[in-house]
Amino acid sequence: MSAGKSPKPVIGWREWIALPELCSSPIKAKIDTGARTSALHAFGLEINEEEGVTLATFEVHPDQRSSRAAEKVTCPVQSFRRVRSSNGKVELRPVIVTDARLGDTGWPIEITLTSRDQMGFRILLGRAAVRKRFLVNPGRSYLLSSPSDQRTDQ
Repeated sequence: MSAGKSPKPVIGWREWIALPELCSSPIKAKIDTGARTSALHAFGLEINEEEGVTLATFEVHPDQRSSRAAEKVTCPVQSFRRVRSSNGKVELRPVIVTDARLGDTGWPIEITLTSRDQMGFRILLGRAAVRKRFLVNPGRSYLLSSPSDQRTDQ
């Protein structure tokens, strides 16, 4: 490591992440360095065009096994991307850019919107989101976060 450079924070294979522009509560995230792209479970996803801008409207349900505390959001779609899911199926997904916060680190993140009903986590953070920001310890969990640390409505 070069002099003057602080070490990267270490995160576990799952962490609580804040997406303050989308949701006031933290979301339990799976860190997946095998996936390039991050994905958010978007309930009731609708894509519309308004004054020449493509918009995604959807609900975010931060609590894993609950539809309570749902927050409806509308945000601009940056692009569309073909993503191969873990079952091998290729899907064209809308991509949004939003702010993320994990521990003391905040940064803009690209997230694809999709149905993750069958998945154990509402958000998956791919390697593009964590690259050059964090080191990942796959044997540990919640090294930088707890649900209360990441609340955005305090």
